Amino acid sequence: MSTNPVTPAATTPQSGSQASAAGAENPNGILGQNDFLKLMVAQLQAQNPLEPGNSNEFVNELAQFTQVEQTTNLAASSELSSAVNLIGHKVAYTNAAGETATGKVQSVQSSATGTTVTIEGNADVKLTAITEVE
Repeated sequence: MSTNPVTPAATTPQSGSQASAAGAENPNGILGQNDFLKLMVAQLQAQNPLEPGNSNEFVNELAQFTQVEQTTNLAASSELSSAVNLIGHKVAYTNAAGETATGKVQSVQSSATGTTVTIEGNADVKLTAITEVE
């Protein structure tokens, strides 16, 4: 799309407190779906109406966004399905103290931050903490 580049951070200098607040919103510097949509809207708003962008490029960008969204949803669904299959199984995992512990998976929780399991009363155990399944 031939549009004017939009760099909101570059156009408005931030004071120290504003910069740290902005850093706190996205500490890992990873753009999510909402960030992508905000950038796309900003790009459309900054577009010169006398020289509109190539509609084919715009459609391609939307198709790519949809494909990424579907891949993300599929990965989250697969992770949840794998966790559900652990219910009732004895697992070894690394607990919050960094020690190896074992127990049966009792339940699964899914949230915006990811999928976790409860192992014999120990809630919010991340799937990556599980080291062995019996």
